[in-house]
Amino acid sequence: MKDKKTWALMSLASIPLVMTLGNSMLIPVLPIIERELDISSLQVSLLITVYSVVAIIFIPIAGYLSDIIGRKKVIIPSLILAAIGGVISGFAAWKSSSPYTMILVGRLLQGIGAAGAAPIVMPLVGDLFQQEKEVSRGLGIIETSNTFGKVLSPILGAYLATIVWYLPFWAIPLFCLFSILLMLFLVKTEKETKEPVPFQTFIQTIKTIFKREGRWLFAVFVVGCICMFLLFGILFYLSTMLEERYQIEGVKKGIVLAIPLAALCIASLATGRWIEEDKAKMKWMSVLGLALLTASTAWIIFSESIYVLLAGLFISGIGIGMTLPSLDALVTEGIHKEQRGTITSLYNSMRFVGVAFGPPLFALLMKTSHSITFMVNAITAFLTMLLILWAIRPEEGVKPTWS
Repeated sequence: MKDKKTWALMSLASIPLVMTLGNSMLIPVLPIIERELDISSLQVSLLITVYSVVAIIFIPIAGYLSDIIGRKKVIIPSLILAAIGGVISGFAAWKSSSPYTMILVGRLLQGIGAAGAAPIVMPLVGDLFQQEKEVSRGLGIIETSNTFGKVLSPILGAYLATIVWYLPFWAIPLFCLFSILLMLFLVKTEKETKEPVPFQTFIQTIKTIFKREGRWLFAVFVVGCICMFLLFGILFYLSTMLEERYQIEGVKKGIVLAIPLAALCIASLATGRWIEEDKAKMKWMSVLGLALLTASTAWIIFSESIYVLLAGLFISGIGIGMTLPSLDALVTEGIHKEQRGTITSLYNSMRFVGVAFGPPLFALLMKTSHSITFMVNAITAFLTMLLILWAIRPEEGVKPTWS
């Protein structure tokens, strides 16, 4: 039974990996797409933004459905939809003389598919394991897979684009097919059917949860959003600076972009294994991670050296990698199974808000100065740390009231 659950967890871990590749793989390719399609920087940025914005809208719907009809019945059709979106984008780029609109349509479908796939993995991990320690470790692996996708994305995306610029679009259906097969054959869930909950009852239950647990849930949602905002904003900043200031492009740029993400990946895995079911550890790992993020971004304020920038962003990656698995565990283990899909989906929607708005807001900040950009980052990270300290207060050794 343990081996079966291990294989199921590995299969689930493929989903955030695939969905991350589906979005982040395009980041180093955006300048190439802009040149090939002869479009503006705003138009090309919409290829990332539309994916995230539709995900924000559809994630809560997918979470609600997963609580009613089951996780797999939402995840597998969503992966199929994401694959179809990749085919549409790839075919339009390959055959159409004016492919931009259809590429955008394909990206929109991918975003809807992503909404029903990766966010549902978190509650499904909570369903598969009974012990909180196993849930924490499982979520650490899921977050690590998500992060590993971010590490791999810039390198793989840049490499595929050197072959044919639209090849990253075609890679997504293949990746989705791989996850679909793993889900079908290796992930076994309970076969019991659930009676649909009346929508009014469902809404009332969610209101009750937020009335009772609102303070810590609000904090976790906001911090998750801020972490993804800073992560994707920093990646956008670094990608731009590497090309414009240091003339580092292609696969070489992808490797440099992977440096802070590799730190995030390693920190996520270690954190997930260490926090186990201890909610006090979850809180203080989040605080320590945000303290590292604050200190590293504050350090970057005083120098524009590429070495200081990369070292600071490496430490920032460690900080975010310590924070995210702790937040994942708090929100997954703090909610009963019946509402877990919906609440974790709302949390993932907030993370996608950060993804969507990170690059454009960083683009505005970059028009000021290097110092102001990272000063804003440091202040934001510091205030976020204070929010965690205020809102999450489990007494060490005592089971908190939200469990």
